Amino acid sequence: MEIIFKILIGVIAILHLFFFWMESIVWTTFGRKIFGGKKEFFESTKSLAANQGLYNGFLAAGLIWSLLTKNPTVSNSVSIFFLACVAIAGIFGAVTVSKKIFWIQAFPAILALILFLVK
Repeated sequence: MEIIFKILIGVIAILHLFFFWMESIVWTTFGRKIFGGKKEFFESTKSLAANQGLYNGFLAAGLIWSLLTKNPTVSNSVSIFFLACVAIAGIFGAVTVSKKIFWIQAFPAILALILFLVK
C-alpha cells in the first residue's frame, strides 16, 4: 500500500508540474490548444495564468519534498498537507470553473489521502 501511495503522490506531482508548465510557460500556445478560445483572451490572461501556474509549481514541489525526505514523520506530514491543498483547490475549481477539475485534480488527491489512512 505504501508503494501505491508514493506512486500516486508522484503522479499528482507530475500533473502539477504539467499545470505549472502549461500555465506559466506556454499559456498562449499550448494552453490555448487545450482550452480553446480567442488569442486575445489568452494574451490578456497570461499574467494571471502564470501566477496560477506558480501555485501549481509550489504544490508539486511540496509533494516532491514529501517523497524525497528520509524522515517518515516529516514525509507523512508534508504529503498530507500538500495533498489536502490539492484536494481543496480541485474541489474549489470544480465548483467555480468546471466539474472536470474534480476528477483531474481533487479525486487523485482524495484517493491518496484515503490510501494514507488505510496503509
